Amino acid sequence: MGLLDGRIAAITGASSGIGEATALTLAAEGAAVSLAARRSERIEALAERIESDGGRALAIETDVTDEAQANAFIARSNEELGGLDILVNNAGVMLLGPVAGAPTEEWRRMLDVNLLGLLYCTHAALPIMGAAGSGDVINVSSVAGRSANAGSAVYNLTKFGVGAFSEALRQECSHANVRVTAIEPGFVDTELQGHNTNPLVVERIDQMQESIGKILEPDDIARAIRYAVTQPAHVSVNEILIRPTGQAR
Repeated sequence: MGLLDGRIAAITGASSGIGEATALTLAAEGAAVSLAARRSERIEALAERIESDGGRALAIETDVTDEAQANAFIARSNEELGGLDILVNNAGVMLLGPVAGAPTEEWRRMLDVNLLGLLYCTHAALPIMGAAGSGDVINVSSVAGRSANAGSAVYNLTKFGVGAFSEALRQECSHANVRVTAIEPGFVDTELQGHNTNPLVVERIDQMQESIGKILEPDDIARAIRYAVTQPAHVSVNEILIRPTGQAR
């Protein structure tokens, strides 16, 4: 018997990295998982892998920045899997660089994915969880949501926003037994860093990774998410901050 037998989890950004690892981890504990991402071939392959291991999985091509698609992802997860117990808002993008001279379309992309995508999915999920009388909303933020640095101002803005939203939502939802957890990873080995093309930013990322040494793996974050959602009903884990041991900030 898995710790999550009978529960249903919807995971955004499930095509790689933390989202993929979380899907595999929750499915291994018995949860049926709904997978959202724009890269349909990736999530379809992941769903097939989970089902071949005896689990239940549903792949739904989704751009969470489109409110209608985000709503449809949550609705289909509920209807086709038979409920919704866990929402993991993992989809995110990190585009770093100074504010002066920045391509403003990169700002809009981060705001759309990191904030609006999370808001749309949460907004659609809350009525379902409220009607059921329980649920878990997991918002993947970042250490960048706790400490701001030159060169990451707009990314910091989005992740500080995730933290503030998570705390306010926790207070709003406590009466409905819906728990809210902010997961704040440090440097994780994912595709996130690869979104950057500015040579100075790429050099800084490489230097940071070299200075840290062993960085986090997506499985490290997935295990933290599993910890939060497998606590007894009266226990709400509100924040989990996870850095590599060698990361100073």
